[in-house]
Amino acid sequence: MRAFMALALIVAVLLGAGGAVARGAPESFADLAASTSPAVVNITTATLIAQDTDTHPMVPEGSPFEELFRDFFDQDPDGENRPPQTRRSNALGSGFVISEDGYIVTNNHVIDGADEILIEFYDGLGTMPATVVGTDPNTDIALLKVEADQPLPFVPFGDSDVMRVGDWVMAVGNPLGQGFSVSAGIVSARGRELSGTYDDFIQTDAAINRANSGGPLFNMDGQVIGVNTATLPPNGGS
Repeated sequence: MRAFMALALIVAVLLGAGGAVARGAPESFADLAASTSPAVVNITTATLIAQDTDTHPMVPEGSPFEELFRDFFDQDPDGENRPPQTRRSNALGSGFVISEDGYIVTNNHVIDGADEILIEFYDGLGTMPATVVGTDPNTDIALLKVEADQPLPFVPFGDSDVMRVGDWVMAVGNPLGQGFSVSAGIVSARGRELSGTYDDFIQTDAAINRANSGGPLFNMDGQVIGVNTATLPPNGGS
């Protein structure tokens, strides 16, 4: 009887240990991607940059030709003074809608200094201009607002503090401006520092490219537990 009880106890211990084994990889992220992607947006910014149009010949200072060349090269063919020239610089990033009335979160560096911000939606809602509600350069977070004619799909925030190393995560964004894409991986590390004021980054091995900046990192419940901010080169986790 004692031998049987000892054997039963060993079996019970083994079964209990088996229950502590972590879950394997999900069969598919398709349902999670389908439910969250409509709230992820592509952000295009435009910035007007003053362009140096100084094409004057090199004339020594004080030369009798200095004023002649300046007057000639600063005028257009009609004799009018040329206006200052500017060029348009465009940049790409990602973001996500956090409320049905059009509030959007992204990285501050995605929109910093932009003269125009356009939001493109994933699910056929078109493109809308956005205004900046507020920014926090220290945490690299910006809050934008669009005015939509209908309630927008949005995603909720989760609790990043409960995420453990090894937990599955999914990133959605607009890498390199080639359209929306999804990548998945695990939490590789927590509390990473990147020499910022408030460094407490979650590192993941999910593929995150440059234009994913500002996009969401989801847990398996479709909740945002991070904002994609940087990629560690050359082969490190994001």
